[in-house]
Amino acid sequence: MSTEDLPAPTAKHWQDCTDVYAFLDQIRLRPGMWLPGGSLQHLQSLLTGYRVALGVHSIDEPWAFWPEDDFSRWLREYRGIASSLTWAAEIERNTPTDSTPVDEFFRLLDAYRSDAAQSPEPTATTTRLPGIEYMINTFVTLFWRKRLLTQATECLEDRGFRVIRLEAGQWNTERDMHRAMAAALDFPDYYGHNLDALDDCLGDVACYGGYDDAPEGAGLVLVFTDYDRFATTCPRAAQVVLDIIADQARQAAVLRRRLICLVQSNDPQIRFEPVGAMPVLWNNDEALDAGRC
Repeated sequence: MSTEDLPAPTAKHWQDCTDVYAFLDQIRLRPGMWLPGGSLQHLQSLLTGYRVALGVHSIDEPWAFWPEDDFSRWLREYRGIASSLTWAAEIERNTPTDSTPVDEFFRLLDAYRSDAAQSPEPTATTTRLPGIEYMINTFVTLFWRKRLLTQATECLEDRGFRVIRLEAGQWNTERDMHRAMAAALDFPDYYGHNLDALDDCLGDVACYGGYDDAPEGAGLVLVFTDYDRFATTCPRAAQVVLDIIADQARQAAVLRRRLICLVQSNDPQIRFEPVGAMPVLWNNDEALDAGRC
């Protein structure tokens, strides 16, 4: 399919767009409305939000616009360059003087789509990101009803996650927590049974070991039950453990690996300070106080 064969875009409401290319066509028609200052960085943020929404709703759709995904690889091959820049930064930096970054993006997008249509293998990847609903706003999600927690963990297991269940209600001391974490995650014998050592060893598991990121090993889920009891007996350690997990989960995400923490509390009003510079939030079904009454 040549560029000329691609259907001409027509104005429509964004809710009527059937895929990312239809959405991009609406931006092409009215770039000033969608992209303040003609910024491709803003466009990349819009597309990231679009991708996250697909993951939240478990919608499969061809996708090519992550920084290291198909469009970026195609752009480097097309231009014969080696670059660590995102596609947005690369296009903005090397836009011809007689064009604009937005015009250059859509010219390149048409060329990419034409090449992709002629390729014998599909170049786009599936959009499904298992577990993304527990990684969007926080890596640590609270549950009150154990039934909902069970449903969540079973769903994640069905999607290929390795689930580690820990009965935090049985921890009367910080030492109990360290023993349980070390055994469950197979920490090395030299594990120091302190919070600094937990940070180090959990980082190794989250970022490099214990699971892989293939479809059959989507990521690692730590599930704590009765965590309010541990938080009552060891409040500082309970807060720091969640902070360590959130921080390591963010670092793992940079390596495109997934670490999720689900925390069940028998206290429906329990609160934690932000962890990993992110809030500890209730799951969607119990986010409102009314859902825990």
